[in-house]
Amino acid sequence: MGITLSKGQGLSLVKSEHNLSLVTIGLGWDIAEQKKGFLGGLFSGQPPEYDLDVVAFLCDVNGKIKDLGWDATGHPTLQNSDVIFFNNLLHRSGQIWLTGDNRTGAGDGDDEQIVVKLNTLPNECHKIIFVVQIYNGKKNNQHFGQVKNAFIRAVDASGKEMVRFDLSGTGQYEQQRSLLFAELVRESNGWKFNALGTSSPSDNFVEWLKQFV
Repeated sequence: MGITLSKGQGLSLVKSEHNLSLVTIGLGWDIAEQKKGFLGGLFSGQPPEYDLDVVAFLCDVNGKIKDLGWDATGHPTLQNSDVIFFNNLLHRSGQIWLTGDNRTGAGDGDDEQIVVKLNTLPNECHKIIFVVQIYNGKKNNQHFGQVKNAFIRAVDASGKEMVRFDLSGTGQYEQQRSLLFAELVRESNGWKFNALGTSSPSDNFVEWLKQFV
C-alpha cells in the first residue's frame, strides 16, 4: 500500500526508489445508495448511471497547455492535442494514454486508468493535471456528495502503489460535479504527486481547461 495523502499534500516520486518507466494513474469510485420512500421504490425507474471521466492536461513549464488540436481555421478541436480524454485517448507522443471509459464504477480496483511513461515523456511536459468530471451531472442531478470511496493513485512499473489520495464525498463536495483531483510535477530527480481536491459545480472539464490556456 502506498502513502496516503490528504488534500494539499504532496510526495516526491524519486527515480531511484520507483520504476517510473510505466506509471498507471488509477481512478476508482462507488456510488452511495440513495434512500427512497415506499412509493418511490415502487414507481421510480432505474436511476441514471454515474459516468465519472478522468482527463489529463499536459502543461509546459509555465503551467499552460500548448496544443489544443487546432484545425485549419484556428479553432481548437482537442483532437491530437495535449488533452487526454474519452475522445482523444492517446497522446501523439505515444507516452501517455487513457485505457478506456468506465460508465458505472462497478467492481473493485481502478475504474479508469491513465498510463504514462514518465521517464520518456517529452521534456516540454512539466506538469500533468488530472481532472475528474461527472458526465451530464447537472442533467441527472448527480454530484460528488453522492460518490463514496473515490480515489486516485499512482502505481509504478513493478505494480507497486506509490501514493494515493482518497476523496471523501461528504460535506464539501455536495453539488460539486468536477474537480482538479491531483497533479504530477516534473522535478530534477523524478516527479512529485500533489493531492489537490479543488472542486466546481460545473460538470464539464472545459471549464477547468480555460484556466490552463
